[in-house]
Amino acid sequence: MSISSFETLQPKLETPVVVKKTSRNFGYTFKHYYLGPIVAFVLVMALWQLIPAWLGMKPFIFPKPTDVLKAAIEDWSILWEAVRITVLESVVGFLLSAVIGIFISILLASSLIMERSIYPYAIILQTIPVVAVAPLVVIWFGAGYNSIVVISFLIGFFPVVSNTLMGLNSVDSNMDELFTLYNSSKWQKMWKLRLPAAMPYIMAGLKISCTLSIVGVIVGEYVAGIGGGKGGLGYAITIAAVQMKTPFLFACGIASAILGISFYLIVSMISKRVLGSWHESAMKTRK
Repeated sequence: MSISSFETLQPKLETPVVVKKTSRNFGYTFKHYYLGPIVAFVLVMALWQLIPAWLGMKPFIFPKPTDVLKAAIEDWSILWEAVRITVLESVVGFLLSAVIGIFISILLASSLIMERSIYPYAIILQTIPVVAVAPLVVIWFGAGYNSIVVISFLIGFFPVVSNTLMGLNSVDSNMDELFTLYNSSKWQKMWKLRLPAAMPYIMAGLKISCTLSIVGVIVGEYVAGIGGGKGGLGYAITIAAVQMKTPFLFACGIASAILGISFYLIVSMISKRVLGSWHESAMKTRK
């Protein structure tokens, strides 16, 4: 076959391949990523609706999804206020965990002696149950908003420190030697090499911390109280349990789960923006 005849055939072979690939990608993505969760959700909802009806269970023992939806609509004002307060407290606790955790990690990574001296105490703080620390938090910061935010911060603090410190200490040795060759100072290495290289680890820590911040707020309202008569989902769950409003208790639990998923998705979107153009973990999701 001559070169001229091959060139005439080449455009005819390229065009259909792109069209088929695009249509196949949509069907493949839906089948392998969305179809399974949708089918599982429908099956779980159907079983949840039918099993209590078959067993004759009362709503205050095990409510059906329709009972939960009805309770959420009837007490929507209470639920919305609880969600709003929980979101505010969780965001503040998460931001404190992120800022202070990254700052302390940078300090620890800048000095091996400081890391060996202080990091074990961060591990010890993580192993102490929140219930044991909460009374001290209430004594120091008072019952209510301040204590709840501090407890949320304590729960979400360690994942940020642990992941950030690991990233700062996992710099490529060749790149580190290159910076040393150019007589870079310790802080120039930190800001221009170690911190950018640690970004994937930092984002992983933030993804864990953002969901734990909501857990911290709910646990904090159980232990530290609300102060002032207004509380978030933890307070609403406590009141619903005391009053045997099980459907509303389920509604509060589902709302907290939705908040956790929403927080995680927001941080994941930020992570893709930060890492999307250069790191494999974010680039693979686009393929």
